Amino acid sequence: MNNEDSKIVILVVDDSDLIRHSLKIFFLDYDFEVITCLDGLEGIQKAVTHKPNLILLDLLMPNLDGVKMLQVIKLIDELKNIPVIIISGNTSKRNVLAAIEAGADRVISKPLQKELLIKTVNEILGGEYITKTRKSTIIQESEDDDIRRQLQSFFISSFPIKKQAILDSIQSKNKDLFKTIIHEIKGSGGTIGYPRITELSIEIEKTMAKNPVDWSSIYLKCESIFAIVQQIEFELSPKTQ
Repeated sequence: MNNEDSKIVILVVDDSDLIRHSLKIFFLDYDFEVITCLDGLEGIQKAVTHKPNLILLDLLMPNLDGVKMLQVIKLIDELKNIPVIIISGNTSKRNVLAAIEAGADRVISKPLQKELLIKTVNEILGGEYITKTRKSTIIQESEDDDIRRQLQSFFISSFPIKKQAILDSIQSKNKDLFKTIIHEIKGSGGTIGYPRITELSIEIEKTMAKNPVDWSSIYLKCESIFAIVQQIEFELSPKTQ
């Protein structure tokens, strides 16, 4: 662990590039050091290397999921006392119990709410640490709007690759690839201020769980997501006189 004069180090482990990006922006604003990675295997390596003060960990990830990563780090002497906050879009009773049994200190749901995140981190770090270390003690509404636009731009810039992967996986009926992409998109909707994207993704996941899979219905719901993304692009585009 770092000494008192060092920055607080936060490790964010999540397969969503948008969640990693948004949490990095959030914690950097409080002058924390932020390390990010996208799966549990890399997360263990980063934890060993950086010895973070706190780990924020997604439940559902490729290669090694959140619960399995948590089980591993609790067996490593130099990591086992690092507090862990589980962040997940699926905080069912079963998932929450699995996370707590594996050693999680807290479980909070996506989309992440700033007030709850601040409260949870402060409780774990002790006192009002975030408030005391924030560079600016006044949060302007315009700042929140600027951050949201940044996240929207970040989401839009990476979406064409995701869209093509969605279309390819529907055409080939590749369930595993499709589920991975939709899971990531599901966690992005609320973060960028478009909860309908999350709602549609949840509907798609429910359709995917049926047998046989209704790929036509899934394609139509994906088209609805594409239309929302197109609307976001339009709203972000420079307006000409």
